[in-house]
Amino acid sequence: MRTFVTRRLPVDPRGMLEGEVDVWESDAPPSAEVLRERARGADALVSLLSDRIDAMLLDACPSLRIVANYAVGYDNVDVAAATERGVAITNTPDVLTDATADLTMTLLLAVARRLREAEALARTGDFGHWSPTALLGLELRGATLGIVGHGRIGAAVAERARAFGMNIVAVSRSAGDFDAMLATADVVSIHCPLTEETRGLFDARAFAQMRPGAILVNTARGPIVDEAALVDALDGSLGGAGLDVYQDEPRVHPALLERDDVVLTPHIGSATERARRRMAEIALSNVAAVLRGERPLTPVNG
Repeated sequence: MRTFVTRRLPVDPRGMLEGEVDVWESDAPPSAEVLRERARGADALVSLLSDRIDAMLLDACPSLRIVANYAVGYDNVDVAAATERGVAITNTPDVLTDATADLTMTLLLAVARRLREAEALARTGDFGHWSPTALLGLELRGATLGIVGHGRIGAAVAERARAFGMNIVAVSRSAGDFDAMLATADVVSIHCPLTEETRGLFDARAFAQMRPGAILVNTARGPIVDEAALVDALDGSLGGAGLDVYQDEPRVHPALLERDDVVLTPHIGSATERARRRMAEIALSNVAAVLRGERPLTPVNG
């Protein structure tokens, strides 16, 4: 039995898996061609969101029995193609809920209290005399937080926001609820999955519905937000944005990079030691189970 792991993990997969374990020893992803070559002949593949698992890859690797995606989402995987070929797809749900919710609140607070601007002034020693009108931001108590997608992470964000005294409006993607929330929320936080329905959900029309001075936070998936439309909205009446994910990762829209009203992090929503280790353990346990002929722990397709 052979397993190909497309990145170094927080735990040593050789301690959890039998047979040959081949690890891509780089933080940069393998190219599509290299991925197909290294996975050829493997029984199992541990992949990341940046690895495209499509019909071409699956056909090049006919011995694959499982693709264990090291993520909650699996929009990088052609699940239908895998199912048609009898390949199990798994993910790592539940374990990064708290880590991502914590980062969401971090971004929310950083934008609301204009942390990027304030820290720059403090570091340069250029903040001068204390002023009653300097760096005025949003106070969270009494403010309204709109949550788009009220799954585990959205619910965990709501729990944290209530502790700050925020009012919560959680909505699905239905037009009525969504538009009404946009018109009333002081902060909008995205927690829905990336689907054809949600791709580009936050476009020029959506931003036009948001109240002046409102803040957008995205720790879900980058393509849910049209970044060009976001830039235009920030040039208009939008108050700021906190982003951990991007439309064309790892590229960030260049107009966002220098803005003081935008706080950017490099897709670190799950970046706690506990969450990343547990993700690895779940992915590898799924592989071990399937290679033993057992049902995976967290199946996506069956």
